[in-house]
Amino acid sequence: MKFILSALPTAMMTVAVMSVPVMTYASTDADSIEVSDDVTPVVVTQIIDSDSPTDNNRPAVAPFHTVPNPQNAESQALSTLVDPITHKAVDNSYALDVSSFLSLEQAQKLLVQVSPKIAANQAAIAASEYQTDALRTIDNPLVFARVSASAYHLDEDIDLSSLRSGIVNEVNNGVDNIVPPTADLPDTADLPDFGELVGERIPDSYNFKRSGSTSGAGLGVVWPIYTAGRTDALTGASDARTQEAMADSVLDKNELYNTLIERYFKAQLAIIAAYLREDAYDTLQQTDHMAERLFEEGFISRVDRLEAQSALADAKSESVNANNDARLAMIALQRLLRTDYRIKPTTPLFVSSRPLPDVSYFQDLALNNHPGLQKVAAKRAQAQQLHALSDTGYKPTVLLYGYGQVEKDPSWVAGISASWKLWGGLDKAASLASSSAKIRQADLSEIEVSDNLLLLVEKNWHDVNNAQSRYQALQSNVDLAAEVLRLRRLGLQEGVNTTVDVVQAQTQSLKARTEQAQAANDYVQSLAALMQSCGTPLAFNAYLNAADIQLPTLYTEQ
Repeated sequence: MKFILSALPTAMMTVAVMSVPVMTYASTDADSIEVSDDVTPVVVTQIIDSDSPTDNNRPAVAPFHTVPNPQNAESQALSTLVDPITHKAVDNSYALDVSSFLSLEQAQKLLVQVSPKIAANQAAIAASEYQTDALRTIDNPLVFARVSASAYHLDEDIDLSSLRSGIVNEVNNGVDNIVPPTADLPDTADLPDFGELVGERIPDSYNFKRSGSTSGAGLGVVWPIYTAGRTDALTGASDARTQEAMADSVLDKNELYNTLIERYFKAQLAIIAAYLREDAYDTLQQTDHMAERLFEEGFISRVDRLEAQSALADAKSESVNANNDARLAMIALQRLLRTDYRIKPTTPLFVSSRPLPDVSYFQDLALNNHPGLQKVAAKRAQAQQLHALSDTGYKPTVLLYGYGQVEKDPSWVAGISASWKLWGGLDKAASLASSSAKIRQADLSEIEVSDNLLLLVEKNWHDVNNAQSRYQALQSNVDLAAEVLRLRRLGLQEGVNTTVDVVQAQTQSLKARTEQAQAANDYVQSLAALMQSCGTPLAFNAYLNAADIQLPTLYTEQ
């Protein structure tokens, strides 16, 4: 259908928009939709502030891509850039050259590059992967070297008086025991005092002084050759945590895709509403001009003339409000894509007249692709690894070890050791029971999540069908309201209808067109929610490209 946008005096420029039916069919078998990198020059109109005209030549701060792992970054010059929204410095980033006119697919690609949440999740995944890599080497031989060098100086007075007295007494007692006095021997008093003779040679104190230096070096090795599977359990648990981080990242990414579609097409709806309000204002200007002429010629009363003026004032106010709402919706899209200039959406609202596949098709997609189930599986894998770790409680740890000195006449030691836990520490039975309970929790959580997903998919599937039916049903209202408005305006010229009749017909026409545009947005948002609940948010693009009904858009590629 052809649709001509009328001139908007303060907010819009004139452009002709052609919507062409698309006869291809959508395929949602995969979540990988090619997104074009090209930015095509387009001729568009634009919503602007009436008091601040747009300067198309002003420099703009482009969004930038943050690299979560600079070590693995491509050959791109990384630097520290300032976020255009928060004005905070961000390291390891590079600027992107982005057009202000973006299709949905281009916006999706840009979102993945500029979203700080996605970059943070990627950094978390990288950290978990590095931690797993670190754990993989825990069973490798540990080789270490020891080098020592020391200097010493000792200076101490040692008291020997007690030692001397003890020696003297021991010597005298020994002599008495060896040579007892008898009548056959000479008098023992004539014998020398052996204790005193020895004691005279022992000083009362001794000044001990020593100084010097020592040095040494050696090599050692410790190799855990059997750990009862503890290392495998630790690395397995770390791998499972990485899988959980990846599932969380996919959940966040899918949510961001859905938020993008919500803001992107809300901006389109707000732009259409602004146009419709401006179009109604233009029509009422003509009606007011006609009422003024009829009043001057005496064909209508003063009350009819005042009613036309009041309706015109209300239409002008509604037009200004709608234009402001459109500008706000575009700012919300701009914030999500992190630019300091307005993003003009070029992909129109759409509706497909063809029925969706059966709900069971989408439920199977959800059970096979939804990251929530992948997160539950990662939780179960963690619990299994913790169970395996708990089961090693009383199994031995066997080590090979060796150490040798590096010198002229080296000494060395080598051997094997085994250690068992006999008692104490964590209760093995309680640990096994805890991990078994966690496995059961994961199994039951999988059932609950699956049930909730199936219900959510069915709800979203019905929402899409309801929005599709409502859009098609509203077409007759739009046609009827347009025909009534045409007849009322002719009747006003002929004096058959009053300005009130024309205003009411104009209001009804505006309501019908706005409701139909809202129904198209409901269809788009419900379809996006359905694709997200299936875990395949980018499959939305296939339905977009296959839609046979496209609404007019203010910003469009030619």
